[in-house]
Parts: sequence; structure tokens; C-alpha cells
Amino acid sequence: MERFKLFIPLAIFFAMAALFFVMLQREGYNPQELPSALIDRPVPTFKLPALKDAGRQLTPNDLKGDVALLNVWATWCVSCRAEHPFLMHLANVEKMTIYGLDYKDETREAIRWLASLGDPYKFTINDEEGRLGLDLGVYGAPETYLLDRKGVIRYKHVGVLDEKVWREKIKPLVDHLHKEP
Repeated sequence: MERFKLFIPLAIFFAMAALFFVMLQREGYNPQELPSALIDRPVPTFKLPALKDAGRQLTPNDLKGDVALLNVWATWCVSCRAEHPFLMHLANVEKMTIYGLDYKDETREAIRWLASLGDPYKFTINDEEGRLGLDLGVYGAPETYLLDRKGVIRYKHVGVLDEKVWREKIKPLVDHLHKEP
């Protein structure tokens, strides 16, 4: 009987491995997608300063009016630097409205970063303490939220926004939202 007790952990391991294997084989399952509970809900309530104008207090009302992206970034984020040229392309060539959310960052460094690399954002929310990021369910930077004209979150992308993600996932949604009244 003592010998069989030695195999219990091994049996549990194989059962869990089989379960994970079955889950990964399910159609439509993507372990890299991190769904958001905020889809089809308005951006959470906030009142935070604009990055470049601390006297200007921004609220969710400032995110209404255009189909837009809300891009979470920071100077400490290596992936954000890799993503930045594509955001410049979206703002300048595609004419996409993009709002920035500078997440848990040094204000001076963030202003310097945008001056050096270019500023694709209509404005940037300064979330130095990360409160809005927490309310949005931010896992880390970069993350991008697609907002409709009413400031409702319609899609969340975790990771670098690049040409492929834009073309395959976000652009079709943007086109659809532009057709909505």
C-alpha cells in the first residue's frame, strides 16, 4: 500500500497535464487573450491631470466624440518604445484618434520621451499613481483599448499594437464603429 502512495503525485501530475492539453486543443481558445470585464462598458470614472498641462483635469467626458484608441504606455516599458513608431503611423497616416495613458511613470521623463520620439496622442492622461490603470484592469504596458464615440470600451489588446494586430483585429472593429450612429 505504501508503494501506491508514491504514485499519487505522479497520477495527479498526468491528470493535470492531460487537462491542460485538452484545453489548449479547444477550438477558439487563445491563452494569450486576456479578456476584459469592461468590454461594452464606459471607461471608469476618473479625474486626472493632462501630462503636458497639469492644470487641465481630464475626465471620461474628454474621451467621447471620436472612435479612438486609449493606449497605455510608459517610458520604462521597452515594448512601448517598439510600438511607438506604429502609433505615429496610425495618428499621422491613418488619422486615428489616439489618447495616451501614461501609466506609473515620471512626468518629466514622459514629456521628454514624447518630445524626442514624437507625440501621436490627442492628449495624454497622467496616471502617475496607476489608479486609472488599476480600474481598467491593466496588466502592464502596453495595452490598447478601442473606444466608441460614447467612450465605451469595445475591445482590449494586451501587448504591442503593430500592423498585423491593426489590420486583422482592430481596423475591422474601427470600420464597424464608424458606421454606427
